[in-house]
Amino acid sequence: MYLIFRCDCGRVLYAKKGVATRKCSCGKTIKVKSRRILKKVETARDATDAVQALQEEIYGSTMFRTAQEVKDNRLQSRINKLY
Repeated sequence: MYLIFRCDCGRVLYAKKGVATRKCSCGKTIKVKSRRILKKVETARDATDAVQALQEEIYGSTMFRTAQEVKDNRLQSRINKLY
């Protein structure tokens, strides 16, 4: 059994049932037990398909950035507005 949930950065992740923590690609370590479970599936393949479907439903694509990239992008936008 695999559990589907979201990180604070918005990325949809999955973890095998019984796993205590999961590390997101944004760098945050997530306690699986404290997350709201979006979906439960039986196989790892079903979990990857569910994650892809949810990400596409939420964002329209599977392109994500790390928190640092978001901060850098905001900083660059502010600099561009000044000049």
